[in-house]
Amino acid sequence: MASRPSFIEPNHVPWLTAGMSLAALCAAWLAQYGFGLAPCHLCLWQRGAYWAAIAVSIGAIAVGTRSKLRPWLVALIGLIFLAGAGIALFHVGVEQQWWQGSEACVGGTAGLSGADLEAAIMNAPVTRCDEIAFELFGVSMAGYNFMLYLALAAFSFWGAARARQ
Repeated sequence: MASRPSFIEPNHVPWLTAGMSLAALCAAWLAQYGFGLAPCHLCLWQRGAYWAAIAVSIGAIAVGTRSKLRPWLVALIGLIFLAGAGIALFHVGVEQQWWQGSEACVGGTAGLSGADLEAAIMNAPVTRCDEIAFELFGVSMAGYNFMLYLALAAFSFWGAARARQ
């Protein structure tokens, strides 16, 4: 019995993860520079996971489809996306007041001297992590980012498993 060809081949997964990561970064830059939504500390951390996924995706593309290393690199991409999902979930929790963010997120200044307080004010992030800058249908950008990260992680793990077959 002949197997039906899949819509997406496993050897396309690194190309698609790199492309989707770049698209997510472009959406973040559009929100930042096109609509004036300054990123907070956790938003920038979430972007870092996309950059890491792009770098490993390029590595997976470079080793070629016949390399035994490629499925492991695609699985690593999935782990990077899971780490990004963890950061995004933490960000959602800070936005929803489920837990407190770091001092870099919420601008904690307790116990600082006058000079240190002035320096903290002058170097404070523009946007606080515990304030939702934008939401659509009751979900913040961090919430959408969490869902995208989970979908990309599942896709990467699917590609890694299929590449090993």
